[in-house]
Amino acid sequence: MMTTAQKELVKATVPVLKEAGVILTSHFYKRMFSHNPELKHIFNMGNQQNNKQQTALAMAVLAYAEHIENPAVLLPVIDSIGQKHTSLDIRPEHYQIVGKHLIAAISEVLGEAATPDLLDAWTAAYIQLAGIMSGHESTLYQAQTAKQGGWTGWRPFIVKQKVQESTEITSFYLYPADGGPVADFTPGQYLSVRLFLPEINLLQPRQYSLSAAPNGKYYRISVKKERGSQHPDGMISNRLHDFIKEGDLIDVSAPAGSFVLQPESKQVVFISGGVGQTPLISMLESLIQSGSQQPITWIHGCRNREVHAFQQQLQQWTTQHEHISQHLFYDQHEGDAAVNTGYVDLEKIADTVVQPDTRYYICGPAVFIRKHYQFLTEKGVNRADIHLEEFGPASLQLN
Repeated sequence: MMTTAQKELVKATVPVLKEAGVILTSHFYKRMFSHNPELKHIFNMGNQQNNKQQTALAMAVLAYAEHIENPAVLLPVIDSIGQKHTSLDIRPEHYQIVGKHLIAAISEVLGEAATPDLLDAWTAAYIQLAGIMSGHESTLYQAQTAKQGGWTGWRPFIVKQKVQESTEITSFYLYPADGGPVADFTPGQYLSVRLFLPEINLLQPRQYSLSAAPNGKYYRISVKKERGSQHPDGMISNRLHDFIKEGDLIDVSAPAGSFVLQPESKQVVFISGGVGQTPLISMLESLIQSGSQQPITWIHGCRNREVHAFQQQLQQWTTQHEHISQHLFYDQHEGDAAVNTGYVDLEKIADTVVQPDTRYYICGPAVFIRKHYQFLTEKGVNRADIHLEEFGPASLQLN
């Protein structure tokens, strides 16, 4: 239990965290991977290269310090991180390793300012946070195993089908190698896939949204090929495209994620950019299968028709169901009157988009999400009705 004095010491470090948080977290990761290189098989090393993970951790540590009096206000963030951790098979013993290196990093970065009392305060704060996190993750693990076909950790799946959806995106149909059922999931969730990357001699996990409604037999992920990329993120996606064949085995973790379809009585607007449509496809298909008749608006932007995945499926759904409409935006002009030219611009369709009693789901790059979130809030949309999914470690603090 933290004392009042310890909480005050942690809060006193907030200005330092705002100024040098990324320096601290960068030093922490470098230190941890130097002393515990086995953790490189768990962490996304691509996000180490682009500083996304360092930035995300710095933001999380800052938020925790700012709310040290009442960490309960961070529960939505804790759930999101916990979902990611369970998908990576993070266990309580990992928190002990992280804690040791985090406190050491604080001491080494702050130097003389890291007094024994301050280090004791941050040790108590970390123990508190680790208890909250691992306790929540234990609940998530228990919920996974309670499901029919559920599991924790890594389970081998067979790639039974590879289907090209566009010039860039291919779908992978994954069936459990043990022949058992697959656990249900909530539309919008993702899987972690783990492959060995010979280029860097590491096992590496990556998250891919489930792109089909739950069916109890298989999972589908739809992956964008990162042409010309030598970045570790691109290496995983490209290895799936170029080296994983039908019949191959890959390791998969149970579905996770907090960006999920809500029980709907409202009309729905889906807004996606590029491969960001994948979790929204799962949500839309699930709504159709449920027989929902609430108005649904599908808004999607990509470069051109060649890279536009699932266009035939979407056209079929909008033709068959009068309550579903779609608005497409292509960066490159197609000469098609049914397609808008340029980036997604909600102002062009504001009368359709901004409606009362509507829920919004936005998925894509951070700049895409920020733009449309700002548009909706400026139009008076309730923030609680806007749900977001940013690919990669969270860098947005909007809700």
